Amino acid sequence: MKTAKVMISLLLALTLFFVFSNTSAENLKQPAAPVLDRILKKGELVVGTAGSMPPLNMTTKQGEIIGLEAELAGAIAAGMGVKLRMEAMPFSKLLGALEAGKIDMILSGMTMTPGRNLKVAFVGPYYISGKAFLTKNKKIASASHTSDINSPDNTLVALEGSTSQHFVEGVLPKSKLVTAQNYDEAVNMVLEDKVTAMVADYPICVVSVFRYPDKGLASIITPFTYEPIGIALPPNDPLLVNWMENFLHTLEDSGELKKLMDHWLKPGPWLKELK
Repeated sequence: MKTAKVMISLLLALTLFFVFSNTSAENLKQPAAPVLDRILKKGELVVGTAGSMPPLNMTTKQGEIIGLEAELAGAIAAGMGVKLRMEAMPFSKLLGALEAGKIDMILSGMTMTPGRNLKVAFVGPYYISGKAFLTKNKKIASASHTSDINSPDNTLVALEGSTSQHFVEGVLPKSKLVTAQNYDEAVNMVLEDKVTAMVADYPICVVSVFRYPDKGLASIITPFTYEPIGIALPPNDPLLVNWMENFLHTLEDSGELKKLMDHWLKPGPWLKELK
């Protein structure tokens, strides 16, 4: 009887040994950097962007995506030794596409919020922005406090799924809110007097003023927000995150990032290329 018990215990121990051995072997087969390995294997980096957020990302009349983030994406791809493919889609679809593995990262004026960071990793910020208003309304343009804007008489448009939408909902709840799929749609609402103002990051509003100098547009920046813009990455690849952190630090310390900022964050010939 005692011998039988010993044999059973020995069999159980052997079974557990093989189970754990096989599990360990399977784990060893899993790539330590699944997304980075996928990028290198395909020889292509797929970057998601809205393609309609000047001067960070924008689409030319020929359909090419240009801007600060497009150049940054190009530098990242070159650093990895792969080709770049910019995948344009509505801003509200970007995080879902990243989580589904349809894109490798997001470069699209995305604020590094705690809520987003619970789902995806972020590297940055590579740019600091704040909320602003684009308007033809003189009262809004001269507003000095949210109480001057927070009124049912004002209709504000914001990009769907953006921090601008959350800003209006949280800070200006009395105003009427409508959402747009992209900034071209939102700016047109302002130009056609369908809304009182557009709420967006300051550079987008300023570029809109430059693009339509004869339309009576004005932009004012609010002192109420801090918008750290970062690169959104999948949460399951620490090596990719580490690579991006080191790459971004190198761009910053070498002064290359500042050169990109100086080029894109002021009016230039690229304004005439936009559709």
